[in-house]
Amino acid sequence: MPFPFELRIGDIAELNRWALRRETDITKLSYFTYFQLADEYIMLNAGAALGRGCGPLVISKKPVSPDKLKNFRVAVPGLNTTAYLLFKSFCPDCDEVVPMLFSDIEQAILDREVDAGVIIHETRFTYRQRGLKKIVDLGEWWETATGHPIPLGCIAVKRELKDTIGREFDGALRKSVEQAFLDRESTYPFIREHAKELEQSVIDAHIDLYVNPFSIDIGSEGRAAVHFLFQKAVETGAVPRVRKDIFLP
Repeated sequence: MPFPFELRIGDIAELNRWALRRETDITKLSYFTYFQLADEYIMLNAGAALGRGCGPLVISKKPVSPDKLKNFRVAVPGLNTTAYLLFKSFCPDCDEVVPMLFSDIEQAILDREVDAGVIIHETRFTYRQRGLKKIVDLGEWWETATGHPIPLGCIAVKRELKDTIGREFDGALRKSVEQAFLDRESTYPFIREHAKELEQSVIDAHIDLYVNPFSIDIGSEGRAAVHFLFQKAVETGAVPRVRKDIFLP
């Protein structure tokens, strides 16, 4: 890159908090958090986490009917995550939610600290190994209800930087993802340095599920899905309406 930068790595809840405090110029964040910051940040076209069959799962120790969730204490991976927005859309009467680090949710269920949990990232591939049961696939529910792919997370830049480093970073990120598709093995050392799950099959499953053509360019289908989710969040009163372009032109 032709400009210096400091790399800060955190889980999605941390990234959302940093963005909400306006600490980061370019950042990965949940779409739900982005919707709260759309007046100040604009989304890049590259780097989106969006697709089909990749939504958050609600799990528990025992199989139960989804309509029982309203009586449960449910762990969520942060109150500003898209996973939380989707869960509350699915179960608006579930009021007892407990935010925690996404990688701690499985153990919290096993330790009976909570009755159920909304899981994301690598834990989608490990919960069965720990004897936990799926209650509902929120991505599947979303896709059936709306016909859209599920928007999870994006890369955004502060609006005052969009015409300088924003466009350049967007292009560089696109090239980086394209290169990673061509040579996946070159990405493994960096991934292993920061992954919560180091088993190779889990790493590959994670990449296969979340990295797709939308990651190179969100395109018209992806943009439509994000606009739809944004409108739903506005209609529920969760975020204010924004009358600005939300994607980098």
